[in-house]
Amino acid sequence: MADDRQFPARPIVGVGAIVVDDGRVLLVRRGRAPLQGEWSVPGGAVEVGEALSAAVQREVLEETGLIVSVGPIVEVLDRIHTNGDGRVEYHYVLIDYLCAVVGGDVRAGSDVLDAVWATPQRLAEYEVPRVTAAVIEKAVHLAENATS
Repeated sequence: MADDRQFPARPIVGVGAIVVDDGRVLLVRRGRAPLQGEWSVPGGAVEVGEALSAAVQREVLEETGLIVSVGPIVEVLDRIHTNGDGRVEYHYVLIDYLCAVVGGDVRAGSDVLDAVWATPQRLAEYEVPRVTAAVIEKAVHLAENATS
């Protein structure tokens, strides 16, 4: 079943949370397209009237049960997925933020199949896409420099 995000008329703004805690990063296994079954970072589409930081906090809470504080932007990038005919099936402009845990317990919530903590050295085990791994590494570096 198609939704309003599939074959959009224009790009959709989305947010991602690079949640770093004690050198580990929070990963979620996506439960729906376009990355269904793949490991990534928590996040999703910004709702109309919603501030970016509020969208980050909402998505993390819904997907993982964690309450986070939202820090600086780590990266802005686009994710364009085409179908077999070359049509743009999904087009997101993503804004990824460095986040820190302030409460809650990790659990798989809406739109995700699983949620885990992983060290940057273990990202390959989860087959995290190269672009996502690069953003995670940048965020971990920012987090380390913020505490030193």
